[in-house]
Amino acid sequence: MNNQIAVVTGGAQGIGLAVVVALIQRGVKVASWDLDAVNTQTMQSFDGQAVAVHCDVSDEASVTDAYQHTVDTLGVPDILVNSAGVAGPNATVAEYDFAQWQQVMNINLNGTFLVNRVCVPGMINKGYGRILNIASIAGKEGNPNACAYSASKAGVIGLTKSLGKELAAYDIAVNCVTPAAARTRIFDQMSQEHIDYMLSKIPRGKFLEVEEAANMIVWAVSPENSFTTAAVFDLSGGRATY
Repeated sequence: MNNQIAVVTGGAQGIGLAVVVALIQRGVKVASWDLDAVNTQTMQSFDGQAVAVHCDVSDEASVTDAYQHTVDTLGVPDILVNSAGVAGPNATVAEYDFAQWQQVMNINLNGTFLVNRVCVPGMINKGYGRILNIASIAGKEGNPNACAYSASKAGVIGLTKSLGKELAAYDIAVNCVTPAAARTRIFDQMSQEHIDYMLSKIPRGKFLEVEEAANMIVWAVSPENSFTTAAVFDLSGGRATY
């Protein structure tokens, strides 16, 4: 993977940052697309192997600008990992605010669509690409009091399967992972009751480690994965294995 070029959205923290580190260890040059101000400082610590790109994945113009900046700075991406996402509030469907529903959908699902769409043509032209979209176990099972998050992540799974089939004739793999909860800053958006609920559903009895998630993700976007596409990799600690 030496000198390959990757885009990682949400690379400033959590699973996204763990993926950035794992890719750099394999010689990949990384563009971290994020709105977080810490993104610039974090990427500067990687001695030129990473660049910070300010990007709002829910905004089409911002995504287009981020892609052009990445191409101008590093080159056409070989790899895309979509990690940017929000949890949204915990509320029942009957009480869920529509504006907050739209925000979760715009970031988690529309953002994943926009970033996939902007990166695919360059991969087709190169005749090579690897895409990994981060969904969630909530997208398979649906968590109560998290309707927008669950629905958005179910959409990411469907998008991944559709795009994977579209690109199957090329050397472009499109897969997703469905993690159970990892103790990242996204917990700040959740009630303790909801966090306890998620943990109670994991047979392993612990939360996912971001480094373990990164290892599976990096394999999926490596040349070693030359066959599997439109697939869903389970990272739920035994909660769901389908």
